[in-house]
Amino acid sequence: MRALHTAATGMMAQELNVQVISNNIANVRTTGYKRQRVHFQDLLYEHHRRAGSATSEQNTMVPAGISIGSGVKTVSTGRVMTQGNMTPTEKQYDVAIRGEGFFRIRMPDGRTAYSRDGSFDLDAQGQLVTRDGYQVEPGITIPNNATSVSINAQGTVEATMPGQTAPQQLGQLQLARFVNKVGLESLGDNLFIETAGSGPAIDGVGGGEGFGTLQQNYLEEGNVQAVTELSSLIAAQRAYEMNSKIISAADQMMQSTTQIIR
Repeated sequence: MRALHTAATGMMAQELNVQVISNNIANVRTTGYKRQRVHFQDLLYEHHRRAGSATSEQNTMVPAGISIGSGVKTVSTGRVMTQGNMTPTEKQYDVAIRGEGFFRIRMPDGRTAYSRDGSFDLDAQGQLVTRDGYQVEPGITIPNNATSVSINAQGTVEATMPGQTAPQQLGQLQLARFVNKVGLESLGDNLFIETAGSGPAIDGVGGGEGFGTLQQNYLEEGNVQAVTELSSLIAAQRAYEMNSKIISAADQMMQSTTQIIR
């Protein structure tokens, strides 16, 4: 029976939906994480009788046809790029973006990746790097004798040196934004890379046109809402159960048909 295949597509779709929801819940405390949402579309239809087809030589027409669908398919697991809550950390190299934009991160293979995770630190050479040791673009080096470091809303990095009253400017953190940021490809490790779908990166600085501002000593939390995810999980479980009931009902109908034939 066709219902078996149709219900099976529904069960597979909800299984993937649960996987996405579980990943969101697992990352509820991940810095800068953007939750995913599954989007579905119905599959092809078999038209037994099309609406508007003629029913007589006097041009009378069928007001409503007969179309049988073949199930559901998953078309995307897009990111929801809303702002996460800002959390104070009291660490001078932690930086959060309030608004649009991504930090530019230089990967070991030379590619540029993008991240909302501003939990930075220093490497052995005093360069500003991510927790995995990847360089934050452009390369900014903090002198080892700096007494304090400040990063303003525009991303200007300044350090106070011993014996000096005026801070010394060390560099400017660069930001990037995209026409379609949902089209970015996830690499893991809180990193994204641009794709043909996202379009090329538009470079800028904090507070520039279309860009958010930076906030030192803060980090952006993931935008996962636990209550919302749990509600979605319950709905996905119920949808999975309903599709399994259809398979059971179709199986019972086939058994009845087989018994009649016997």
